[in-house]
Amino acid sequence: MIARVWRGWTSAAAAGDYQAHYETDVAEHLRQVAGFRGARLLRQEAGDEVLFTSITYFASMDDIRAFAGENPEQAVVAEAARRALTRWDDLVSHHEVAADLP
Repeated sequence: MIARVWRGWTSAAAAGDYQAHYETDVAEHLRQVAGFRGARLLRQEAGDEVLFTSITYFASMDDIRAFAGENPEQAVVAEAARRALTRWDDLVSHHEVAADLP
C-alpha cells in the first residue's frame, strides 16, 4: 500500500470550509478511484492559520497515476479547495506503508 501525503494552509475562518469540502467532495471523488484504500485529514491550528495534512492510501502507484495523472507527484487541488486555501504544496510525497496497525 502507498500513502500519498499533501499539505494545505488556510485561515482559521476558512478552515471549516476546507474541511467540509474534503469530507464531501474529495471523499466522494476518492471513493470512485480504483485502488483507493482510505484517507485521513490531519488538522493543526497555529494562531490565525490552520495546516491540513491529507494522507490518502492507494493499493499501488498505478492506482495513484489513474487518480493524479502521468506525473503522480503533482498535487491534485480542486477549484473549491483553491478558494478555501491560502497556499498549498504543489507536489506530494509517496511512502510505502511499512506497518498498518488497526
